[in-house]
This record gives sequence, structure tokens and C-alpha cells, in this order.
Amino acid sequence: MTPADERFLRQAIDIASRAGAAGERPFGSLLVGPDGDVLVEEHNTVVSDADITAHPELKLARWAARELAPEVAAGTTMYTSCEPCPMCATAISRSGLGRIVFGLSGEQFEAVKPATPPLAPVRYEGPALFAEARTPIDNYY
Repeated sequence: MTPADERFLRQAIDIASRAGAAGERPFGSLLVGPDGDVLVEEHNTVVSDADITAHPELKLARWAARELAPEVAAGTTMYTSCEPCPMCATAISRSGLGRIVFGLSGEQFEAVKPATPPLAPVRYEGPALFAEARTPIDNYY
């Protein structure tokens, strides 16, 4: 990591600390453009938005997909206090961001957070109605 990487990662960790102090979940992220300027920063707002998807990494990925040309997005770096969860990682990949630098890994996060009960399993059923379900896809592509 470069000194600039360390500076921006510390900034993401500070955003996370401020979010936690304000009653939000303590996660923060920022997106740095190819020229080294901070483009946007976000913190977790799952609590205040009552939105389980209000992770800062997802918000930044969505912003980049809306606001940046693909070639600019590819030159960005996201700095984030913790490794992005699978939901956020998928959005980041689809948004075309170029690089992610994170503080805690997912494994390290799990080791330091309080234990939570496992999620109830969700039953998936399908595929079903293949001919009907493919019609909107066929008509689109």
C-alpha cells in the first residue's frame, strides 16, 4: 500500500467511526477518482433508512454506475473500512470500479463483532415455467 492508500483508508475508517458514534452501523467508504480526488463518501445508513441494503459500498457502486463513464469508473479506487459483503461485492463488480482497498477482512470482522444468531434458511423453488419465464428475456435481447 502506498502512503495515499493508507491516508484514504484511514479516512474511510474515520467515516465508519463517525457513523457508529451517530447511532448507525460503523462502516464507511469513499471513492477516489483516477486523479486522486475524493469523488464521494458514504457511511452505513441501515438503521436510519430502515433499509437492509444501505451499505456504503453499495451506495458508492450505484453512484459510480449512474455518474461515471465506464473508463473513469475503471480508474477509481474504493476505500472501505471492512471488506465488502457479497451483496456489495456483486454491485461493485457490475459497476466497473477498478480497485478496492479495505481495512478488516470479512473473517476479521466476524471475529470481532458480537455473535448473532444464524439467519433462517430460505427455500428456493425453481426453475419453473421455463417457456413463459424466458419470453420477457427473449423479447428484450
